[in-house]
Amino acid sequence: MDKRTKAEMIALLPRLRRFARGLTGSEEEADDLVQAACERAIQRIGQWQPGTRLDSWMFRIMQNLWIDAIRMGKLRGSHLSVVDPESQQAPGMDGEQATMNRLTLEAVRRGVQRLPPDQRSVLLLVCVEGHSYKETAETLGIPVGTVMSRLSRARLALNRMVGGPDSGAVAAGGGEA
Repeated sequence: MDKRTKAEMIALLPRLRRFARGLTGSEEEADDLVQAACERAIQRIGQWQPGTRLDSWMFRIMQNLWIDAIRMGKLRGSHLSVVDPESQQAPGMDGEQATMNRLTLEAVRRGVQRLPPDQRSVLLLVCVEGHSYKETAETLGIPVGTVMSRLSRARLALNRMVGGPDSGAVAAGGGEA
């Protein structure tokens, strides 16, 4: 592996960890997943085409490893970290609002962990990583319409789980594929 690719892979680590944390719901399992994905990428670096997106290739490796681990029963289950109240309260924010924000964040985290794996991956790539529908489709090896459908279903389900307002507005963004 050349120095440039190595540097790019190292620069991806925070994003890979964030994605893994979203998939697994556990810092410990996320770290294990990132390590396994990096090991796999290094072993198979010859399969990556220079000039293409290294991040998409690595997200796909991670997604495949995670699905394999679920199928094999290797994951211990989802563990949500406790939100540090001090890190979540902005200066000047009242205690009631800060508490409501923490409760909402925790409800969203629990909801994301309850989503089916295919919906969770799409939601994380689009909403957390900021990938376009096309980039997400390429990363996961699925059609753009499927990305839109899974994202729509994930948003609807998440909205229901966190007790949001009528989900009609959320559904308007995409249909079944």
